[in-house]
Amino acid sequence: MMILNVRYIFSVLIILSIIGGSSYAQKKESTSKKKEEVSPAQMLEAESFFTEGMKFYMMEDFEKAIPIFQKALDIVPNNSGILYAVSNTYLKLGDINKAISQLEKAFEQSPDNETYGEQLANLYVKRENFHAAAKVYQSLILLNPSKSDYYIEQATVYVFDNQLDDALKAYNRAEKIVGINEEIIRQKQMVLVKMGKIDEAIKEGEKLIQSDPDEIDYSIDQAEFLISNKRNDQAIPYLEKIIKVNPENAQAHIMLAQLFQEKGEIEKCNRELEFAFADTNLDATTKARILLNYIGMAKDERAKETAFNLAKILIKTNPRDPKSHAIYGDLLFQKGDEKAARDEYVKAARLDKSIHEIWGNIINIDFKLRQIDSAIVHSEEAIEVFPNQAAFWYLNGSAYYQKRSHSKAAEALEEALKLSPEESELNQHINALLGDTYNSLKKYDESDQAYEAALKADPNNDYVLNNYSYFLSLRKAKLERAAELASKLVEKNPENGTYLDTYAWVLYVMKDYEKARIYLEKAVLYNKNKSGTIVEHYGDVLYQLGDTQKAVEQWKNAKAIGSTSNLIDKKIAQMKLIE
Repeated sequence: MMILNVRYIFSVLIILSIIGGSSYAQKKESTSKKKEEVSPAQMLEAESFFTEGMKFYMMEDFEKAIPIFQKALDIVPNNSGILYAVSNTYLKLGDINKAISQLEKAFEQSPDNETYGEQLANLYVKRENFHAAAKVYQSLILLNPSKSDYYIEQATVYVFDNQLDDALKAYNRAEKIVGINEEIIRQKQMVLVKMGKIDEAIKEGEKLIQSDPDEIDYSIDQAEFLISNKRNDQAIPYLEKIIKVNPENAQAHIMLAQLFQEKGEIEKCNRELEFAFADTNLDATTKARILLNYIGMAKDERAKETAFNLAKILIKTNPRDPKSHAIYGDLLFQKGDEKAARDEYVKAARLDKSIHEIWGNIINIDFKLRQIDSAIVHSEEAIEVFPNQAAFWYLNGSAYYQKRSHSKAAEALEEALKLSPEESELNQHINALLGDTYNSLKKYDESDQAYEAALKADPNNDYVLNNYSYFLSLRKAKLERAAELASKLVEKNPENGTYLDTYAWVLYVMKDYEKARIYLEKAVLYNKNKSGTIVEHYGDVLYQLGDTQKAVEQWKNAKAIGSTSNLIDKKIAQMKLIE
């Protein structure tokens, strides 16, 4: 809460009470009109009202303070202290216009009061009345011509008002008082740039450097200024001079690398980056950001090799930083070295377990490498850190399903389903895999429900259409539904051997052998994955149609391909269908 200078205001009232019958208008006033004299009794009454108003002000009951202050002003209407108090009260009430009105009167009565002037100028700026604010600052400058802040504030107001020449003059006057000053130089540069006087702005930066040649930041700033104004070639000598004096200045190396990269001088760019990355004082986050940008630009093999070298330097200088290992892992993954990439991701995760994306990378590579035990371990570690992330429960369930630990798979997938938004794509995958898992557990009702839920979200899900219809055919259940799903599947994929085989097998179970034969012939034709099961099914349907010789031929072909049922040898030996 803002507390007014009560002592100052009280002193005004005390002086008024001492002079008793003398006229308040005898004080210096802008109107120069004689006012009625105020008696000592009236002065005491005014002081009493003011004191009471201040009590409510300090209690933050501003609405009550205003009318009481007004009673004091009715007695001494030109008292600047009370007018100032009323202005501040209106400010607290959020009425800036009335605050300005009262403060204008206060400053008019006490034009030598810098506090009043400073606040009035600030209020004018808030109302974007920049012309009025500049005039107030001019009055303050006349009161205190050696105070540099007034020139700086006036210059700022001139900038707001787009009076750039006047702003520059004000900054120059401030500079004459305080000497070469970084804040003033930067403001002058900004003004000169807006005026289109880039060369003069550069000279201002050089003036700052000459004032303290040992201050490297001035040269860095000058180089940044030149770069931002497309004077790259002029920036390079400043940076090279910094490196000559201080070879370990990472920032200068990085800026030079950027400039050389833009000039197409890749060797020089790489050299500067290597110097910067070798600096242990440059934080890992900055290095990581630079390296990520560089990787984005790396097109040819030489640039990619440089990215690898920088990543290795990053790890060497920041071995405990997880980002270092994560970035190196990304590079290795892009290169195709998935195992090494996974190892780097694991190192990153050990250093910081809270990086969600890294765990996802680790587990996905586990699946790619067919290291399902690792996928189980890593997904369970991820679940410990992110127990509410459905994706990790799903990956854990997927791993257990592949290990044929169907009960554990179901538990993980059920948890994933609870956590996954109903409309999400992940929800579809969870239901699809739950359908498979429940089927393996012979929980057929639950399996059907899961598949139906997946199809409700995406009626064209090929994976679900295939598995659901095929498992129904194996169970000889809901065959009409199975045929509907499988028919839709082959309509969408008329040259997919696996899907053609699924539909044919549904037809086979429904004893529509002739139609099954038609689709199995297509399935054999498009048997791109060389599946023995498809050929075996073709033999089965031929047998049902009475062509035993051709059926045995197909069974023999199936055995040669592999991946058949365990009854294939008996079928061939006995020359008959065995189910």
